Amino acid sequence: MDSLIQKYNVPGPRYTSYPTVPYWELDDFSGKRYKETVKQAFQASNTEEGISIYIHLPFCEQMCTFCGCHKRITKRHEVEEPYIRCLLKEWKLYTDLFGARPIIKELHLGGGTPTFFSPANLEVLIQGILRIATLHPDFEFSFEGHPNNTTKEHLKILYDLGFRRVSFGVQDYSIKIQKAINRQQPYYRVKRVTKWAREIGYTSVGHDLIFGLPHQTLGDIERTISITENLRPDTIAFYSYAHVPWLKGNGQRGFLDEDLPSADDKRRLYERGSELLKAMGYEEIGMDHFALKSDALYKAMVGGSIHRNFMGYTPSKTHLMVGLGASSISDSWYGFAQNVKGIEEYEHLVSTGFLPIYRGHILNAEDQVIRRHILNLMCRFRTTWKEEELQFNSLENVLDRLEEMQADGLVEILPMELKVTDKGKPFIRNICMAFDLRLHRKAPETELFSMTI
Repeated sequence: MDSLIQKYNVPGPRYTSYPTVPYWELDDFSGKRYKETVKQAFQASNTEEGISIYIHLPFCEQMCTFCGCHKRITKRHEVEEPYIRCLLKEWKLYTDLFGARPIIKELHLGGGTPTFFSPANLEVLIQGILRIATLHPDFEFSFEGHPNNTTKEHLKILYDLGFRRVSFGVQDYSIKIQKAINRQQPYYRVKRVTKWAREIGYTSVGHDLIFGLPHQTLGDIERTISITENLRPDTIAFYSYAHVPWLKGNGQRGFLDEDLPSADDKRRLYERGSELLKAMGYEEIGMDHFALKSDALYKAMVGGSIHRNFMGYTPSKTHLMVGLGASSISDSWYGFAQNVKGIEEYEHLVSTGFLPIYRGHILNAEDQVIRRHILNLMCRFRTTWKEEELQFNSLENVLDRLEEMQADGLVEILPMELKVTDKGKPFIRNICMAFDLRLHRKAPETELFSMTI
C-alpha cells in the first residue's frame, strides 16, 4: 500500500462540483445566462423535487488554523442582524426570479460558525426564509454546530423550526493537536451537546473527525475514535486534512509543515481509523463519510438516491441549490455561480438590489455527462456508460488512464461499467481525476488543490 500512496499522492480536487472551480469558464459566464439556468432548473424541479438552500454564516470568534473556509473572525455580535437582513433580501431576489412560490426540500446552515449567531437571530433567519416558501413533505434541515458555543436553546429552537440533522466539529481529542489547530474543546462539551440533541429529538447527530492534523499519531486516532464510540454518533465524517496554506486568508499558518504527518503516515491514520469505524458498525457511504445502517444517509446510499454537492453528501438530489451569503456557491444543475467573498461588498450589492455574484460557469453538454460519472463514483463507487446519454467522445482516453489503476487493483473495468474496489475507495479522488477532461486538457501551472492522500 505504501508504494501506491507514493504513486497516487498528487494534488487533486475533492469534486464538490464538476467542473471544479479553477476550471470554470469565466469569460463565457454572465449573470443573465446564470439566471436563465436558475429559472430552467426551478421550473423542472419545484413541483415534485423541490429546491435546496445553503446558507453561509461566516463569523467565528477565533481562528482555527486547520480551516480553509471563508470566514470573518470577530467577537462583535452586532454583525448578526445586518447580515441576516441581507440574507433575507438575497432570498427575496431569488424568489422574485422564480416567479412562483418555492418548495424547499433541503436547507443547510454552514460556515464559519452558524452557532456564533444567537438562537433568536437564527429563528428570525429561518422564519424569514420560510415565510415566502412552502416545505416539501420530505424536507430535511441540517446545521453545523460548534461544541463550545452550541447551547441547548440553539438546539431546541432549530428543532422547533424543523431541523433534525446536526453535525459537531470534533477534529481530534488530543490536547497537543487541539492547541496546534487552535481548537480547544474538552470531551465533556461534545458529550453534552450530543446528549442534548438526542434528548430534544434530533434523528441524526454527526461528528466530524480529521486525519492528517499536525502532530497526529496512530495513538491519537485510536484514542479519538475510542472516545467517539462512547457517544456513537449516527454519522462520522472522517475528513482528510486539506493543507492549502497558499489560499488567501484561510489561516493555515499556525504550525510548521514538518509538524504534519508524512503521506505514508497519513494514509496509515486513515486506514486505522477506517478499520476501527467499520468494526464499530459504521458503513462507508462515500469519500470520507461513514454512517450507521439506521441513518438516512446510509439508506439513501443503498437506495441509490444519495447525492453530493457543495453542502457535502445529502440523502437526495435537487436540480437547484441556492447558495445564500458571502462566498456561497449556487448550483442550478446547468450552471454554477459564486457570491462575492467580502462581507461588506456582499451586503452592498444585495442592499442595492443585485444578486451578489462575481464568477461562475455554464455547463456544456460534455460537462453535464462527466459530472454524472463523477457523481456516480463519489456517491456509489461505480459508474456506467450503457446508456447513450452517458457516453462521450473521450471515453477511450479515460479508460486508458484507468488501466494502470485496474492493474493496481483499484478499479474493475467491465465492458460498459466501472467499479471501484474496496482497495480503491481511499483513492476515489484519483479515480475521478481520470474522468476530469478539463484537468487533463489544461494541467494546472500553480498550486490549486490539496494532496489526494
